[in-house]
Amino acid sequence: MDTTPVIFSFVAGFFLLAFVTMTSFIKVSVVLMIVRQSLGLQQVPSNIIVMTLAVALSLYSAFPVIEISASNLAALPPDAFTPANIQTVWGLGIQPFQEFMQQQTSPEHLLFFVDFAEDTWTGNQTAPTRDNIAVLIPAFMISQLTTAFEIGFLLYLPFMAIDLALTGILMALGMQMVQPNIIAVPFKLLVFVSVDGWSMLAQGLVMTNVN
Repeated sequence: MDTTPVIFSFVAGFFLLAFVTMTSFIKVSVVLMIVRQSLGLQQVPSNIIVMTLAVALSLYSAFPVIEISASNLAALPPDAFTPANIQTVWGLGIQPFQEFMQQQTSPEHLLFFVDFAEDTWTGNQTAPTRDNIAVLIPAFMISQLTTAFEIGFLLYLPFMAIDLALTGILMALGMQMVQPNIIAVPFKLLVFVSVDGWSMLAQGLVMTNVN
């Protein structure tokens, strides 16, 4: 029996799940959306561009982890991809992602989910630990969301200052009928482009994954 389709389906599904939940994709996508909102642009860049950029930056950050995981799976013989060996295959594939998540997860969030699992996993023979993937994934995702909002807040402040300054100037000039956003957006774009905002943002997001 040809096991190639089974192997391909398993590997493809595994890496799709791992990429969304076990890399910095959540953090990067949320930060990019906050930046777009802070610039006063609702649909520019479009959602597909924002998500594509988030995928590219997340793939760039997680490439060493993905490479190690793929190497572990590629080293297995084809007959290893069977239901009987699924636990071994899963362990080899998940180990690099598990180490990455442990480095990027807040100890407070990890402890919260461990304690919460002790209260909710009644009747389960598996004891919740910091290494348990079912505990680690939600703790990691919450940590990524928290970090994303912290970064987004810091990025929002300078643009909000521009909005407030221009609103005050317009009111002082008696131009209350002019919408501040009409004038603020070009100024914010000018500032963002002048400091090479996209490059600095990409560098900052990638560096948050470097320990």
